[in-house]
Amino acid sequence: MQTQHHDVLIIGAGLSGIGTACHLRQKSPDRDFAILERRDRIGGTWDLFRYPGIRSDSDMFSFGFSFRPWNGFKVLADGESIRRYISDTAGEYGVTDKIHFGVDLQEANWNSKLQRWELRGEQRGAPVMYTSDFLISCTGYYDYRQGYLPPLPGIEQFGGQVIHPQQWPEDLDYTGKRIVVIGSGATAVTLVPALTDRAAHVTMLQRSPTYVLSVPAWDKISAVLEKFLPKSLVYRMARKRNIKLHRWIFKAARRWPTLTRRLMLRGVRRALGKNADMRHFSPDYLPWDQRLCAVPDGDLFEAIRSGLASVETDEIATFTADGIRLKSGKELAADIVITATGLKVQVLGGMDLQVDGQSVEINRRLTYKGVLMEGVPNMGWVFGYTNAAWTLKADLSADYLCRLLNHMQKEQQTVFMPVDREGCKDEESVMAALKSGYVQRADHLLPRQGTKYPWRLVNDYERDARILLESPIEDGILSFSSQAMRQDPAVKAPAPEACND
Repeated sequence: MQTQHHDVLIIGAGLSGIGTACHLRQKSPDRDFAILERRDRIGGTWDLFRYPGIRSDSDMFSFGFSFRPWNGFKVLADGESIRRYISDTAGEYGVTDKIHFGVDLQEANWNSKLQRWELRGEQRGAPVMYTSDFLISCTGYYDYRQGYLPPLPGIEQFGGQVIHPQQWPEDLDYTGKRIVVIGSGATAVTLVPALTDRAAHVTMLQRSPTYVLSVPAWDKISAVLEKFLPKSLVYRMARKRNIKLHRWIFKAARRWPTLTRRLMLRGVRRALGKNADMRHFSPDYLPWDQRLCAVPDGDLFEAIRSGLASVETDEIATFTADGIRLKSGKELAADIVITATGLKVQVLGGMDLQVDGQSVEINRRLTYKGVLMEGVPNMGWVFGYTNAAWTLKADLSADYLCRLLNHMQKEQQTVFMPVDREGCKDEESVMAALKSGYVQRADHLLPRQGTKYPWRLVNDYERDARILLESPIEDGILSFSSQAMRQDPAVKAPAPEACND
């Protein structure tokens, strides 16, 4: 078995992986790198999901890369446009030929004696091995092989089709069909209006409501400004404006949750009409305890008002041969049931992370500045925002990693590693701010947060930008060495002291 060595290995050719590779091209051009991708195409999430209406849930000016602005005025872009944008970016920055497709990694082991990462897996059935000086994970946080499916009582009795959006059949003909979409998250609110183009009727069945916010489908302000100003300036202005607007909405929701809730529900009532049943859109939690669902020009509300779609808030008693019986006793007739029931969270794409042959318990490790992992040498972790556009934090993380690699090259250092010398570990995970079901189910898998920075996430773009792009690399917490480390450095760290906020 032949081994390939690179300075840097990036895992994943989705939005984060391609973005990180482009940052390396621009800011660390001397580094040789490769991208290892399990699938056969660029795009990650945006290549995987093919269900009708698939689109971003963040505006494209902030969701696009900082170094290559989104070219268009559609606020929430469709999935194929986003995949093409990622692919075109890879081509423009010369990283497409760096991608190794079909590589399914089983383990990544840091060899302290050799000061390198050793990655083992298969490429289309044949064993492969890669080695690198640095490893950067850009795998996202969910299982690409399967979505989450809760127990569905009596499902075996149902005579129609049951489909999970993550395995959407390309040849599905739903013309004239009665469809029930189980779920109330971003996937469900996207599917429902999209399916009304041909379905006889679409019902969104939810156990509990979600906050749904109507946003403009088209950025009219930028479209007008482009007639008078250079395109690059218009895009920079739109990006800055949207970042500040989203941050303000998030802060307002945290500071004045009751008022924010009232305003959001008022918007829904206005969109649905005065006779709307607000039970279906009045969550029992506060705004931003879970992600908000954005719908362009209120398309979900329009579908409901037209009578082509409806919402039921109830629990499933059992499936029947012809549909679903609810606990209230109501029957929902269905030819097709779509289980938009959420994601199954997975860390590092399911790969076993090791240091000198010993598995790293990721759920017992902290993340440093949300980019590195405590006690794990020469590894970056690109993890975007959950309370804003994912790419904002992914861009900052990639930029910081380039700064770090350039600093090490300048100082002739070969190994970095964050060490928690003060015992700062807290019980909260890195996604603790969200109360979504998929986050709660995955709490035991995710890295922990610390009681103070840099072990605690800031989740504030402006603060993160200052910290990651401007603060000194060497801070007394991130340790450096040019000597081989022969065991997990976390074991050698001094005994923890009290960690004060």
